[in-house]
Amino acid sequence: MNKKMKHEMSNMNNHDYSESPEEKEISMWKKRLTWGWILTIPIIILMYVLPFVFDVMIFSKESMIWLSLLFAFPVIFIVGFSTLKSGFRGFISFYFNMDSLIGLGTFAAYFTGFLSLFFGFQDYSGISAMIMSIFVTGKYIEAKARGRAGQEIRKLLELGAKNARVIRGKEEIEIPILEVKVGDIIVVKPGEKIPTDGVVVKGESSVDESMVTGESLPTDKNKGSNVIGATINQDGILYIKATKVGSDTFLAHIVNLVEEAQGSKVPIQKLADKITNIFVPSVLGLAILTFIGWSIFGNFSSAFGASIAVLVISCPCALGLATPIALTVGSGMGAKRGILIRKGEAIQTMKNVKVIVFDKTGTITKGKPEVTNIGVSKEVKEKAFLEIAGSLEKLSEHPLSRAIVIYSNLRNYKPVKNFKVLRGRGIEGNILGKKYLIGNRRLMDENKVSLKGFIKKIENLENDGKTVMILSSEKNKKVLGIIAVADSIKEDSVKALEYLHKKGYYTVMITGDNERTAEAIAKEVGIKKVIANVLPEDKSEKVKELQAKNGENVSFVGDGINDAPALKQANVGVAMGTGTDIAIEAGDIVLTNGSLMGVCQAIELSKATFSKIKQNLFWAFAYNIVAIPLAVGGVLHPVFAEIAMALSSITVVTNANLLRRAKI
Repeated sequence: MNKKMKHEMSNMNNHDYSESPEEKEISMWKKRLTWGWILTIPIIILMYVLPFVFDVMIFSKESMIWLSLLFAFPVIFIVGFSTLKSGFRGFISFYFNMDSLIGLGTFAAYFTGFLSLFFGFQDYSGISAMIMSIFVTGKYIEAKARGRAGQEIRKLLELGAKNARVIRGKEEIEIPILEVKVGDIIVVKPGEKIPTDGVVVKGESSVDESMVTGESLPTDKNKGSNVIGATINQDGILYIKATKVGSDTFLAHIVNLVEEAQGSKVPIQKLADKITNIFVPSVLGLAILTFIGWSIFGNFSSAFGASIAVLVISCPCALGLATPIALTVGSGMGAKRGILIRKGEAIQTMKNVKVIVFDKTGTITKGKPEVTNIGVSKEVKEKAFLEIAGSLEKLSEHPLSRAIVIYSNLRNYKPVKNFKVLRGRGIEGNILGKKYLIGNRRLMDENKVSLKGFIKKIENLENDGKTVMILSSEKNKKVLGIIAVADSIKEDSVKALEYLHKKGYYTVMITGDNERTAEAIAKEVGIKKVIANVLPEDKSEKVKELQAKNGENVSFVGDGINDAPALKQANVGVAMGTGTDIAIEAGDIVLTNGSLMGVCQAIELSKATFSKIKQNLFWAFAYNIVAIPLAVGGVLHPVFAEIAMALSSITVVTNANLLRRAKI
């Protein structure tokens, strides 16, 4: 996280609600706008209102020029000082920018006031003040638009808790969030924000995580559950051990990613920058030619007016704004929906993706085994069956065992003696003097346990890609029941893939699982192609092969450490925010809620944002294409040229903000 953002976070955590950098910029331009127009309005009244409305000339022509020079001086050289400084620096370094055109145009217009006093030129000094004031007004509107888009970051920062209630010794004390340390036990009561990332060590509750996941339904939390700072505890007291603080927290990470995206450039912006670098010196040359042409075929006064109009209307402010303002609005919209764009170029590339490759575990599936089916012998009641299975599995650390323990949901576990883990097969143990076995078919075969009555059901479940655990009593060598465990499909994976297929995307699943399990998952969600038995280090190679096959842009969606190379290899890497930090760092886009619907939303956001960028570039060029010939021909007055230039910037800003209405 950069220094600016750390400072922002520090200010927030210390209850410092002073102006943000965006607000300071808006305030600065507002002051300049106010003083600019306070000094420019008298010039307008003296030059246009009184003579043309009331047909009154209070001052002589010479006095009017001196008054224009007097009122325009602070507008040009104080209000517009930063513009002049930036613009004329380009003439020294030969790296011209948009301020070069405005700076030269207003300075030349102001200088005509002195020429008119001594050589009879037309006076544009008052008009120079109008040009600068209109320009400053445009900059104020731009700053307001950027500030609005940048508020997404500040809103995220404000989500965080300001204080935390921690246990120190035997007391509960309230301290500022900045003083919380890793390892502190934090007490969070109902209705309070969770101060920082941590793990529940005591208590049960439901937590509103909508700021992270976008889901309105609360998530149940109990001992061992991970919690995220700034989420809201709902109905129980939680004791949480802090695992991350400050800039290491999930919220801080989100803020950093959003800021990175808003500061990055898409490829089309680089093209616009190159055009600007060529465009500005070309306009300077055109203004000189316009001056020479009008001096030969007209007069010096007309030459000054036409060349000033060329300089002013050609200022590529709108061109410079076109891409960044749309990208800023788009990335802010994404952040609200749990779509974090780490690299701006992903916005442009995502819309061109044709093939989407998914990792299986933790991406399409939940990444943790769950009990999906149980079958019990007629001689055993389901409750008794679960008591035996749950008590045995309670002593095992295997993920499948944890799934069975959670499903059995026992209040009191039966005591188990002679417990033994049988690697690759299952476990055994004695309960109330009886020996039980729970494990796979191999374990049953070794102990000569008959699977009669269950064999067909076991085969059907295994064909569906599920792992079947069989419970038997060693005494009578009979099966008491079976439990099928599988890594369940995420609730909206099917919906997301249906959408992608409807839109014409080709979907692929890559997994290290065997083909039978992989095909079962693919069939359930509708994946078109399966690549199974893939070693972690080979995933990126498979992505490369897909890229080379038809020269297609490929997106990879994954969440694990072993997905990082594939995320980097893909044209657009989409990392699940529920996955590992390494995967998140490797992704171009991060989905904080871990939902595959985020992939669909990211595609729509990409298309909508890039569409706005193209529209903005069109409007930026359209104004210049129409207005520059008019300015060269002397048809466009310098003031109207500046108004047209300001309108082009306002059009671009307004159009970018219309992106907020897009249905994502």
